[in-house]
Amino acid sequence: MKSMIFAIKAEVSDPRAETFAFSAQKTMYGGKRIAKGDTVFVFASENEGGPGLIANGVVTSAKAIPKKPGIARQTPRVSITIRRTALAKRRLRRSELKPFSDWKDGRAETELNFKFYRQATNKIAGISDKAAAFLRGFF
Repeated sequence: MKSMIFAIKAEVSDPRAETFAFSAQKTMYGGKRIAKGDTVFVFASENEGGPGLIANGVVTSAKAIPKKPGIARQTPRVSITIRRTALAKRRLRRSELKPFSDWKDGRAETELNFKFYRQATNKIAGISDKAAAFLRGFF
């Protein structure tokens, strides 16, 4: 099976860490399908003072969190560990993506703005090949 490409926006305590561990993260846009071996781009959440895009890496473990019984609507959650493969060489944060708000224009920047900044919550999301190619330009 072809590995998928994901991005995560979350609180990151050490942006230069070799390994990132994220516990019980919300998932949207296919993020619940993240699995060992998948590529992931890491955004240090600006909601918690982070600088935006900081790294990319490979998922070394992924574990779905069971839903709680008796609650009708629950966002799927996943705990993941990522081995960093590169640090971002250029800045990419909300201020650079905010102008891209024509949700139907098909641009990678617009996809990332829509998935990560239209709703400010931290999350794991699946991204398109076009968005991944755009993000690779920052490494």
